[in-house]
This record gives sequence, structure tokens and C-alpha cells, in this order.
Amino acid sequence: MKIGFVGLGIMGKPMAINLVKAGHEVYGYDFVKESIDDLVEAGGHAASSGKEAAEKSELVIIMLPNSPHVESALFTKDGIAEGLSEGMTVIDMSSISPVASVEFSEKLNELGVSFLDAPVSGGEPGAIEGSIAVMVGGDQDVFDKYYDVLMVMASSVTLVGEVGAGNTTKLANQMIVAINIAGISEAYSLAKKAGVDPENVYKAIRSGLAGSKVMEQKSQKIFDGDFDPGFRIELHIKDLQNALDSAHEYNAASPFTALSMEIMQSLRSHDLDKKDHSAIARYYEMINNQTLQ
Repeated sequence: MKIGFVGLGIMGKPMAINLVKAGHEVYGYDFVKESIDDLVEAGGHAASSGKEAAEKSELVIIMLPNSPHVESALFTKDGIAEGLSEGMTVIDMSSISPVASVEFSEKLNELGVSFLDAPVSGGEPGAIEGSIAVMVGGDQDVFDKYYDVLMVMASSVTLVGEVGAGNTTKLANQMIVAINIAGISEAYSLAKKAGVDPENVYKAIRSGLAGSKVMEQKSQKIFDGDFDPGFRIELHIKDLQNALDSAHEYNAASPFTALSMEIMQSLRSHDLDKKDHSAIARYYEMINNQTLQ
């Protein structure tokens, strides 16, 4: 299949390369030329704009940071919408506002173009390995048509509802991840204060009820003080802001999410916002005057 891929960042580039490896003809576009070059080196093709990526493709996939970036990629001059033709589909795999997803879908539907919102979870390692989880909002028939394409990049692809439901599900995921990282960091901090090695705590409880994929993936980064980004704090702040905005819109109390947001904002004030979200542990180190290494 001929696929346009707009957004070749930390997540998008390995996802696009996995499509190339699976035999798809991928036309990639990004503001960063080096990212396009990497895709071409892997066997993909360069596009000079979102418009060109769409013109050369049957399907367009978007992977960008937030709602304004997706809107710009779609609807500005030389954007994706200018290169679309009736009957095509746009799959937005960005993590954005569910409200924005519905708005973009309505605009594209007027052009005769189908739309799925399909945000992902799994971070850079999952994008590289092709093991991300994809949560999709949209029509069943469109979902069925592109399920196999999505599975090239993923270990699971689930239709969760109409357009917007994908990003609502992603916000729920991000709320849980943030709260979970804060919880294990707080627990390891207590252990260290009490004179118990946090790594031994992890080994003792990882297989019990407290164990989780977050614990498995983030604990060693915390113990090593390795906060090189797989998923940056600044992006998690964006997701939590969308989650809190949605919570306010739907009158859903979200106190733990609000507290997690304040922790991340504190880390941003210490210039840690480009670190991996496992650096939430640094907040506990600072307020408790300790290290977890």
C-alpha cells in the first residue's frame, strides 16, 4: 500500500520504518530533514510537504505532538488536506484532544475523506519493536480496512468507539501511567529513607499485586538515574492538560491527575521537562533530599 506518513519524530520515524520493512511504499514528511533522510535510507521515500505525501498515497498517517500541530499539518497551505482525494483515509496516531479529533474528522468528511483517531502507548521502545498498543476511534468498516496496516506497527489494535474515543482512551492511559510512576517513586523513596534498598523492594513486589508494566519498564531507569527520554515529561504534561480539560468538560473529578500534573510542572521549573517521565522520581529525591541510586 502507498502510505503518506507525516511526523517522523521519536515515535513516528520507527513506526514509518516498520511499515517500509513490511513492504509498504511510504512517503514521509517532517520539518527535520535528517528524519526524512533516515526513512529514505531504510527504503522509504521523501515528500516535500504534507500535500505531496497525500498526493502520492492511498492512506495518510499522522504522528505529531498535539492538536495545533495536527491542525496545521492538515489544513495550512501545502498541508495534507490539499493533497487528499475523495475516498482516502487519514489516521491520526497523535495524542491530542478528543474534541479536536472530532472537529478534524468533520472537516475531512466534508471532503469525502474518512478519519480514525488512533493514539498509541508503548513509548519509543514499543515504536521501534512494533509492539505499541493502538486505541482507535472511528467507523468499524474503516477500522477493519486498515487493521492489518496498524498491526504492522503494533502488538494490539483495539476499536474503542466513535471518533474521539481513541484519544479519550489514551488520556485515561496517560493518567494511569503518571499516577503509577509517582506511586512507585514515592514508595521507593520511603524504602530508601527507612534504610531498605529500593531495588530489593522492587524484586520482592514486582510479581505481586503491586507489579505493573510501568514498574517493569521504569524502575531500572529510576535506580540507574537514567532519564534519557523515551517519553518526555513535556509531552506527558501536554497529555495531562488535555485530560484535565476533558475532565472539567465532563465534570469528572481527577485529583490524582491534577497532583501528577503539579509534580511534572515542578520538574519543568527545574529544566527537567525534556527528560523521560520516569524522572518523576527526581521530584521525590529533591523534596526528600535523597537519591534513589
